[in-house]
Amino acid sequence: MIHRLISHNGQLLPVEDARLSPGQEGLINGWGLFTTLRTFHGQLFAFERHWRRLQRDAKRVHIPLVQDPERIYADVCEVIRANQAQESAVRIYIIWNRTSMWHSDEPFPPVDIVITSCPMPTYREPVRLDVREHCRHAASPLAGVKTIAWINNVWNLHEAKERGFDEVVLLNERGEVSECTAANLLAVRAGEVLTPPLSSGCLAGITREVLLEISPRAGIPIREAVLKPEDLYAADEVLISSTNRNLIGVSEVAGHKIPVAPGPMTRKLSKLFSEYVDEDLARSSGSVRPPEQPIAKPSGR
Repeated sequence: MIHRLISHNGQLLPVEDARLSPGQEGLINGWGLFTTLRTFHGQLFAFERHWRRLQRDAKRVHIPLVQDPERIYADVCEVIRANQAQESAVRIYIIWNRTSMWHSDEPFPPVDIVITSCPMPTYREPVRLDVREHCRHAASPLAGVKTIAWINNVWNLHEAKERGFDEVVLLNERGEVSECTAANLLAVRAGEVLTPPLSSGCLAGITREVLLEISPRAGIPIREAVLKPEDLYAADEVLISSTNRNLIGVSEVAGHKIPVAPGPMTRKLSKLFSEYVDEDLARSSGSVRPPEQPIAKPSGR
């Protein structure tokens, strides 16, 4: 459940006082973007990476993202301070309000920016993965864009959980492994780490991006490779990565047991990533302190 105080276009207010309208066609049609960030010990991690991805996606879907990233960063920090969200997940939503005829004549800005936070979710480890066909369209020009039109993800996750799984491997139209509904996939085979390429239709995940950068420097062979479900079934280790999870080992893929989870490579990568986070936060000046006194409820909108 999200924390009570949010930021809407730079205004901090209780969530019940925020207003989004049916006349915002981008909201109704899912024409918008989002990203999920993480705070560690009150510090915001990898904001610049998330913002770069938002900029890439905004250009791709024709949203004019002209906001100053320093202003957005300050708004994110204000939400974290106000909610005293020292260990939290933070979301930035960008909603495009200039689409076609199904909009109202209300004075909307071209883009709405909504920032929320919530306590860190808990995940069990190891996880069990289902497999579903035709859930990613790799040939789509919107493949890999993190839009607010998220029903394909939450619907597939819901059905996987109804069958007793924790997550689900989404295959593209070629039968290749793409990703999970909210995580990237990695497989370990003969000491080498493999992850599907972006051409599979997967999201360019931030944790995935960091691992591709830092693993070679640590002597861990890692590369993008086209994977089929059979490659996961036969892997020495399988793991998933995401902002909220970091890295989690997989014990089963659609009834096929993985020999060990989390395995030695998963633990090694997890330690390597945690060290990177600590070093990155030590270099950062983005410490977010709790407010000295409670935020007063605004008297108006």
